[in-house]
Amino acid sequence: MSEVSVKKVKSSEIELKDRLVSVQRVAKVTKGGRTFSFSAIVVVGDEKGVVGYGLGKALEVTDAVAKGIDDAKKNLVKVPLNKGTVPHEQYGKYSGGFVFLKPAASGTGVIAGGAMRAVLESAGVTDVLAKSKGSSNPHNVVKATIDALSKMRDPLTVAQHRGVSLKKVFNG
Repeated sequence: MSEVSVKKVKSSEIELKDRLVSVQRVAKVTKGGRTFSFSAIVVVGDEKGVVGYGLGKALEVTDAVAKGIDDAKKNLVKVPLNKGTVPHEQYGKYSGGFVFLKPAASGTGVIAGGAMRAVLESAGVTDVLAKSKGSSNPHNVVKATIDALSKMRDPLTVAQHRGVSLKKVFNG
């Protein structure tokens, strides 16, 4: 396995759009009965190659979403894009969630399910074929998709890593 370098990005200099992936009502059982609160998964991105996810928990939905957005801004990664699609096929994994991303021709659109679609569209991917395997839990799917996107490498990075010219990367 080769080392994967995840490029962290500062959120202060870019315009981020947020998408709510899922809201769950959770209960804590106490001596006085059940106490209900909310858990929200939020994905933020600039639709130009930067994406992040966050989890917020609070007694009100709006507060949980706000906390999720703040958390997502702390977990941003840079994704290499190639004409609106991903540069190569890639698998991603988190816990029981497995995802597969495959480049698609221009005009194909984002062929992906709910949680994956939110992450890919926030990252700025316009054409991709994607498959989610294993767990359908939105937490696992979002984190596995971010894992797959963070493993993506553009041709220039591959050339520098191998110590060869960009032309040799394509010609073998």
